[in-house]
Amino acid sequence: MTVSATKSLADMADMADGWAGASQAPRLSTDFLNRYSEALMLLELALVDESILDDLRAWRSVGYRAHFETSQLRCAPSALAAYERIDPARRAAFEELCCAMTRLVTTVTALLLDAPANLDLTSIVDVASEALRKLIGRATRFINANGSVDVGTFEDHHIQDEIDALLAG
Repeated sequence: MTVSATKSLADMADMADGWAGASQAPRLSTDFLNRYSEALMLLELALVDESILDDLRAWRSVGYRAHFETSQLRCAPSALAAYERIDPARRAAFEELCCAMTRLVTTVTALLLDAPANLDLTSIVDVASEALRKLIGRATRFINANGSVDVGTFEDHHIQDEIDALLAG
């Protein structure tokens, strides 16, 4: 074997070690978002099955840290380590995004539980479901980018405004 071939093999081994190391670097986990996906499913099912309202009433949000601190998933330590490495401003924006999702779920749940008979619940659930899908998508992009993207500041009042307009109509 020539020196250049030996060097090439060594370079390939170094690259493989780098790839292996990269795969072991702490990574955020989308498992956290399953809770919000569950809420979305429950909201959509509540219109066709009234017994789902009990599940919605019992639904609670849990923060990213709390979710993985109690998780039995093998990725939990890595997910927590990655979360701690995120720029504090980006982490705060992500947490605000999660709060917006929680507010949306709890607001619509309250409407479903105490809705006047003349209220168009289908439209409310449609608007809320679409908004929740968008927020989950934004959170997914943040997690898949391992917190390196800025979810940005946003105002979720437009979601409430849409629901308020439906209630007034």
